[in-house]
Amino acid sequence: MFCMKTRLLRFLSAPLLAVSLVLSVFGAPARATTDPLAQEWLTTWNTYKFTQVADPLPAGRSRASQSISIVINAPRAQVFAAYSNFNNHIGANPVLERVVTHSDNTRLGKRYKNLTAIEVIPMEPAPLTLNTHARQVLDLNEFYYTVDSWSTGYIVTHQKITFERVGLYKTKVTENLTFETPSELIDLALTSGVQAHQGIQTVLKQRIESGAL
Repeated sequence: MFCMKTRLLRFLSAPLLAVSLVLSVFGAPARATTDPLAQEWLTTWNTYKFTQVADPLPAGRSRASQSISIVINAPRAQVFAAYSNFNNHIGANPVLERVVTHSDNTRLGKRYKNLTAIEVIPMEPAPLTLNTHARQVLDLNEFYYTVDSWSTGYIVTHQKITFERVGLYKTKVTENLTFETPSELIDLALTSGVQAHQGIQTVLKQRIESGAL
């Protein structure tokens, strides 16, 4: 893993880093498994505890937040179901190859998912594969979900996405985004991460309103 900006940028340009931040995602920790990717998720969970918000932050790390919103012309239940399914983000995120679900369970009105987003960055001489390990918790009654994730460069994200009914057939989606990174990466993470999320919002709006989702 790359812990310093110079090493990170050796492999990733700012636009590609922006995309790698997007899914920057769930339920009870995964149980012991022989599946290598699930084991990697569990090791990352045990090592970094990425759902926790450090207070204070360790020396050398910084945090920045921003909220972005979009109005989608579709009923809230439809928007929530389509938007919260990260398989629907494939294609909207141009380097997202697949999403692997390690566990998925529902209890007391909340759905808990442990996921890994696999992104393939086109590079020479060979593509670079990045794994973002995440936890998503969906509140099925209140129409919001949270995402906590860890990805290359020790980039941690905390997100809360809310779905507000605006009239009968419109929904306002607000993404509350927080990034925690090495201090020298925080400005790039915030700017690029927000830009990437805005791009995916636009694509999802088009797909939902067209009836594709």
